[in-house]
Amino acid sequence: MSKIDSLFVTRLYRAKLSELGKKIDQAELETTCLSIAEDDEAGQNWCEANDFPGYTSYASLDDLPWRFPIFKDLVKALDKHVAEFAEDLEFDLDGKKLKLNALWINILPEGGIHTSHLHPHSVISGTTYVAMPEDASAIKFEDPRHAMMMAAPTRNADARDEMRSFIYVKPDVGDVLLWESWLRHEVPMNMAEEDRISVSFNYGWE
Repeated sequence: MSKIDSLFVTRLYRAKLSELGKKIDQAELETTCLSIAEDDEAGQNWCEANDFPGYTSYASLDDLPWRFPIFKDLVKALDKHVAEFAEDLEFDLDGKKLKLNALWINILPEGGIHTSHLHPHSVISGTTYVAMPEDASAIKFEDPRHAMMMAAPTRNADARDEMRSFIYVKPDVGDVLLWESWLRHEVPMNMAEEDRISVSFNYGWE
């Protein structure tokens, strides 16, 4: 009798942010993100110069937890989620820790996209969702084997999730998603009239 095993696995962690750590007031977090975006001229200029849709603090502010108490509380909660995910991944950290090395705001307006990318020089990456209008786009993950399937046929439309080339995940406000940083992902065009707001982050091994 034949036997088919799954040899490798890609893990995706999903939880409510406030399940661990101090409860985060989502309304306050949204207001803070919008206020930062309005005041951050350097970030606005970077977005304009790089044809970046909407706003990101990625290239302008690297100290949000120091500037704003709610981001300090956010990091404390994220630390707990990342520790739980690292345990599931069975990482041998060899006495070191997974430590936050980047955290930034994303505000994606109607028609905006974030093209396919990964996060080098990190171990775990993720996003927590601050505002997700009904028609806002899901996050799209790509099978990491995809580039090596040069002669393979496409998958059936009703293929099992673990066999698909792309997976779309529609998070809710207050969710946190975590994945290993080598996993390629993108945000397709935001079809909602309202802004899609999220806070993304990277953890490195230090």
